[in-house]
Amino acid sequence: MSHNGRFRIFIVDDTDTNIDVLMELLGEEYDVSVALDGESFLEDVTHTNPDLILLDIMMPGIDGYAVCEQLKRSPETRDIPVIFITAKQETDDETRGFAVGAVDYITKPFSPPVVLMRVNTHLQLVHARKQLATQNQILEQKVQERTLQLQEKNDELERTRLQIIRRLGRAAEFKDNETGLHVIRMSHYARLLAQAAGMGQEEAELLLQAAPMHDIGKIGIPDRILLKPMQLNEEEWTIMRRHPEIGGGIIGWHDTPLLQNARTVAMTHHEKWDGTGYPNRLRGEEIPRVGRIVAIADVFDALTSNRPYKQAWSVERTVELLKTEAGKHFDPVLIPVFINLMESILEIRDKWAETPESEENLDVR
Repeated sequence: MSHNGRFRIFIVDDTDTNIDVLMELLGEEYDVSVALDGESFLEDVTHTNPDLILLDIMMPGIDGYAVCEQLKRSPETRDIPVIFITAKQETDDETRGFAVGAVDYITKPFSPPVVLMRVNTHLQLVHARKQLATQNQILEQKVQERTLQLQEKNDELERTRLQIIRRLGRAAEFKDNETGLHVIRMSHYARLLAQAAGMGQEEAELLLQAAPMHDIGKIGIPDRILLKPMQLNEEEWTIMRRHPEIGGGIIGWHDTPLLQNARTVAMTHHEKWDGTGYPNRLRGEEIPRVGRIVAIADVFDALTSNRPYKQAWSVERTVELLKTEAGKHFDPVLIPVFINLMESILEIRDKWAETPESEENLDVR
């Protein structure tokens, strides 16, 4: 972020017309730098220190893929999110782009609302991640400097950190048909099931905080697939099944247990007990316990909630499906535990029912 408090965006495109369009869209709100080729951009990027990079793929000299690979190899630039701007719309192109480290695509010709939405979403993620890192540093300093004041400060930081995690979870839902209350309900279901299955209170609380980020990878799924009102074809499902790995990439590798847990949940909540899930076809207890727990909580809430494309299932019908899928989709030991908790589960569902008032409040404590 620049000294005037504005986000910095670096646009790399060899076409003046494209740069002019993006400058007109973004120049008033953000500090924008431009480059016409990959070589000059790589020379300038470390001095500019942008918050977000919009990178063309087809350029003279080194192309956007090679530029992105170099960015991700450097400690100074590897954490800067890259959005590819391209006319390429083939699945292989998108796959290669995510493989080299991009977080999103914007296709040409540009749609101004889409450009603004994508840029704003990823800049808000940048802001939230920086806030979280800063708060962890503050926490460490307080432990060393003022032990007697630690509890008060820790409580404040914990509340803020939880809110940031909730908001990161919401970022994915802005592109989906779910609401912020979904992540609250399923997080509470997950904590309840974790405790009943023998997980300690501290570990279960950590799962409550991490679970809202299970679908953060949907940010990287194209809108034409995520918002499609009809059944997805096999090619579209291939792309949709990539969101756990995208989510793992967005969260990254961290020393903090919360973000370690969040990454595990994002990566494994679509694995299935019988090994037919994705992305890694893990089987049985190869799937981390937090992933098995979140899978049950997520599916139960999704099925028992109204969506624009479906009516809510009854609790009875949903419970029958859970029983049928025990040992196939779900951990057969956890399903009876979850069903035995149904009275408490329904209390949580009623507390966080879909109302305008409750949707405004994401503090789940």
